[in-house]
Amino acid sequence: MKLWLAPRAARGDGKGMSLEKLKTPAELAAIRDQMEREGRRLVFTNGCFDLLHAGHVRYLQQARALGDALLVALNGDESVRALKGPTRPINTESDRAEVLAALACVDHVAIFHTERVTEIVRVIRPHIYAKGGDYTVASLDPGERSALEGAGAEIRILPLVPGRSTTATLAKCQG
Repeated sequence: MKLWLAPRAARGDGKGMSLEKLKTPAELAAIRDQMEREGRRLVFTNGCFDLLHAGHVRYLQQARALGDALLVALNGDESVRALKGPTRPINTESDRAEVLAALACVDHVAIFHTERVTEIVRVIRPHIYAKGGDYTVASLDPGERSALEGAGAEIRILPLVPGRSTTATLAKCQG
């Protein structure tokens, strides 16, 4: 199973984002352990973040405020297609990672290529898991929820920003 792959643009070829914020699960597990030793907490969230909009930015800022560092696990291109359909993603994983990494509220980015973040959660063991208000704890994938509970992560559902969604943005573009 391919869990993480550095996008070509992020490998230091001078095109695209710097390697500074892009991390492997093993690197993130070490960061999390160091943070715990220091009494600090790692916030974890995940998603496609295909067309970044104000709802995403507000959500990510709220998630970051829950702890001392924010990790965004980004669905790779294959997993976005599996979840959203053959016309998605609009932007490539390396472009989406670069945009996320440019946000001051995002401390780390990891790209994963499975539909669910279950395995990456088991490796990293975040202190806090943040998800948008279109979810409830009960509606989280059971495997993901089990991995989060096994890691001892606090699950926080953050308010949805009304009228701000990738689907709504795409509908406007096509309208």
